[in-house]
Parts: sequence; structure tokens; C-alpha cells
Amino acid sequence: MGIFTRFSDIVNSNINAILDKAEDPEKIVRLMIQEMEDTLVEVRSAAARSIADKKDLNRKIETLDRDLCDWEQKAELALRKGREDLAKAALVEKSRVTTAVDVLKQDYLAVDEGLAKLNEDIARLESKLEDAKTRQKALLSRHKTASSRLAARKKIHDYKIDDAMVRFEQYTHRIDDVEGRVEAYDLGLPKDLNHEFASLEAEESVKEELDALKRRVASDKAPAAEAE
Repeated sequence: MGIFTRFSDIVNSNINAILDKAEDPEKIVRLMIQEMEDTLVEVRSAAARSIADKKDLNRKIETLDRDLCDWEQKAELALRKGREDLAKAALVEKSRVTTAVDVLKQDYLAVDEGLAKLNEDIARLESKLEDAKTRQKALLSRHKTASSRLAARKKIHDYKIDDAMVRFEQYTHRIDDVEGRVEAYDLGLPKDLNHEFASLEAEESVKEELDALKRRVASDKAPAAEAE
């Protein structure tokens, strides 16, 4: 389905308004250009036919003009020879040719006016076509720029993510390294006072439990010995 329905739709169109309403301006402007170019071909073909018609009419008029001169000369010759009847017949033919010439000249003027209108239409259509092509270039340029900016943004975004991950891993390794160094310093170092007291308390608790166990075992052995 075309954007335009007739030639006047093209030359009277507001390209901006059409593109503003379009969901896909790039597609619409491509269709516009295609339809304008097709219409331009048709108008130029019509102009070419008009030029050919003008040339054909001009040749016919020139031929009839020669016939007019010929019939007029024949009429004069007949009068000089005393043949008035032939002179009248020649003038009748001259009148018929004159009428034919007048008709052809009217046709020629009509074709010439039509050709002038076609030339104006071609100029107007070419102007609209140039406007549409300019809009197409602008749209393509905007699309290319937007695509480039989007690609650059995505690249920067991806780079930032990768960079953040790398820095996070670096921080993690650094923390692991610091913790490892702290633990390494703790190895081989004498225990502090709290650690020593805790050890003493643990030893004392173990000793008390061991002594209690010894007493319990000894008391169990005594009844057994008496029984023997």
C-alpha cells in the first residue's frame, strides 16, 4: 500500500507530519522515496510522449504550410491561364488545409501547455524527492550515531563491571594476605597471661577429675579384697 494516492498528495505533502506520525520513520521515508521515484518516472515518461507529440504535430503543420503555399500558387497559375474554375477549386483546397492547420496548431498549443505543466510537476516532485532523501540521510545518520553511542555505552558498562570484579578480587586477595600474615605472626609467639592462666585452670580441673576417679576406683577395689 502506497503512502500517496495521487501526484498531488506528493507535492502537497508535509513530510515532517507524516514522519512524526510514523511508528518506523526510516521505513516510511524509504517507501516515500520509492513512490516518488516511481511517480517521477511516470511523469517524465508522460513528458517524453508530449515532446514526441509536439515534434509530430510540428512536422504535420510544416507539411500543411507547404500545401497552403502550393494551392495558392496553383490558384494564381489557373487565373493567369484563364481557368477561374481551377482557381476556385485550388482556393477551396487551400481553405481545407488552412482549417486543418488551425486544428493542428490548437493541438500543438494544448500539448505545449501540458508539457510546461509536466515540467513544473517534475521540478516540484524532484524538490520533494530531494527533501525526502535529505530526511533519509538525517535519519540514517541519527540511527548510526545512536547505535554507536549505545555500543560505546555497553562497552563502557561491561568494562566497568569487569573492572569492578577485578578490583573486588584484588581486595579479597589483599584481605586474605593480611589475615594470613596476622596468623603467621601468632604462630611461635609465647602465649599471653590470660592463655597461661586458662591452661593452669584446665590442668587443675583435669587433675581434680583424675584424683576423683582414682578414689572411686580404690573404693571399688576394697570391698572386693575383703570378700576374698
